[in-house]
Amino acid sequence: MSESRIHADRPWVVGIDAGGTRIRARLADAAGGPVLGEGAGGPGNALSVAPAALARHLTDALREALPEGAGRRVRAVVAGFAGGGEGAGRGRAETALGRALDAVGAAPGAVEVYGDAEVAFAAGPGAPADGLVLIAGTGAAAARVERRRAVRVADGDGWLLGDAGSGFWLGREAVRAVLRALDGRGPRTALAGPVGEVCGGPGKEDVVRYAYEAHPVRLAALSPLVVGAAAAGDGPALELLDRAGAELCATVRALDPRPGEPLVVTGGLVGPGGPLLGRLAEGVREWGLVPVPVPDGVAGAVALARLAGSLDGASP
Repeated sequence: MSESRIHADRPWVVGIDAGGTRIRARLADAAGGPVLGEGAGGPGNALSVAPAALARHLTDALREALPEGAGRRVRAVVAGFAGGGEGAGRGRAETALGRALDAVGAAPGAVEVYGDAEVAFAAGPGAPADGLVLIAGTGAAAARVERRRAVRVADGDGWLLGDAGSGFWLGREAVRAVLRALDGRGPRTALAGPVGEVCGGPGKEDVVRYAYEAHPVRLAALSPLVVGAAAAGDGPALELLDRAGAELCATVRALDPRPGEPLVVTGGLVGPGGPLLGRLAEGVREWGLVPVPVPDGVAGAVALARLAGSLDGASP
């Protein structure tokens, strides 16, 4: 962290994006300006990560983002959690965040917990208060946001029941396509080679064993293989990307989109340069929407923390 960028008499805010894969924390001046510090920690899903581990991962991210012993200068903290938008997940997120703030010696006047979709939406240009947001990474969900809070959610039902068009969905469908090709139920696919390498062998038994021997969500790691095979012109892989794009469009459509309203999108599949961004843009154009891709929700968490800090009016 560059000391020349830190004013000794200015309060700070912290924004946190706690996703299913990792946690990101960002330190910023409460009044605006460049990033002052960043930190990362382990997985942050408020429902699937054990409470003690969640608090530890948050503490790791905060310690990396904050100068040692400087927690007292933090005026406001906003954190967006996967699985933390409401109910038990929000309660677990609030408890873990409180423990992490205590661990770094921070006692901000304002501490707010949001769902990951809400902070992702706030990362859009101008930190919008109302509109739509779509997250498509390992999982997939969309939300309608009003006054910075999600009032309706579509999908986000997890790997077993939903997350249509997500990275997990693509990985699972890649395995299914390879299995169909191997036993003759489906067409040949270039996915067979790279999927077989990941699974430890080219045979059907190798692929099935890989799919069942560990947590199913790891199939999301196969989604880049679909993108690569599609880029090489493989028909089944191209069909999978088309289907994934259609599923994400259907998720957005479920929220009754209004022409011209903001649609903020993020996640590895639809964020900046994402492999499904073009298909999504084409699909939602008929509803008068233009996707606005953002890298993640941490910038939105910072924007909301600045707002919370200004409303709180606490002194540093």
